[in-house]
Amino acid sequence: MSIALQIRSVLSALPKGVRLIAVSKTQPMEVIMEAYNAGQRLFGENRPQELAQKVGQLPNDIEWHFIGHLQTNKVNMVAGKAQLIHAVDSERLLRAIEKEAAKQHIAVRCLLQVHIAQEEAKFGFSPDELADFLHSGVLSAISHVRVVGLMGMATFTEDLEQVRREFRFLKQLFDQVKSDYFPFDNNFRELSMGMSGDYPIAIEEGATLVRLGTTIFGFR
Repeated sequence: MSIALQIRSVLSALPKGVRLIAVSKTQPMEVIMEAYNAGQRLFGENRPQELAQKVGQLPNDIEWHFIGHLQTNKVNMVAGKAQLIHAVDSERLLRAIEKEAAKQHIAVRCLLQVHIAQEEAKFGFSPDELADFLHSGVLSAISHVRVVGLMGMATFTEDLEQVRREFRFLKQLFDQVKSDYFPFDNNFRELSMGMSGDYPIAIEEGATLVRLGTTIFGFR
């Protein structure tokens, strides 16, 4: 199936309130343009240099999402280019984004990444670390970063019930964080979870953003 048909197929099946991020990392410009011409406007990158290159060469109505692990020394390449940084996994990274955003006189939208999977290799706050971080009041002292939700990655496993439990846990955590720390902030509404292998489950469990690469572009 062509990229255009895949895009239209996925978009037509998404419930209201769920948006598709086409994971375009390593994809050439002409392939991204094929998705763009099929109506896709949200694209996800995970390498700062690649993001910067593509932002400069592709249509300016694309909404770029940075979905990979971001090193603090690469923040200046992403802030101001990505409309949403998905994987803020530490206070140190958040403060680096704040510093760069203040330098650029911009506000940067971010998601806090929570470690919900069994694999230790994945990044993110543990639920306890997230609670401690939010309770510390750090966010009240930050004026150039807007935390608008949470992000997480499920365990890579064929046990779909485990995947469902992890996504459900993240949604419950999102609801708790919203209630405790962002009760009157209408911008805190994004829950980024679900990739090509598990996104239907993520949608059922409350995702507002799904990140699909293989489903759209095929295997590399």
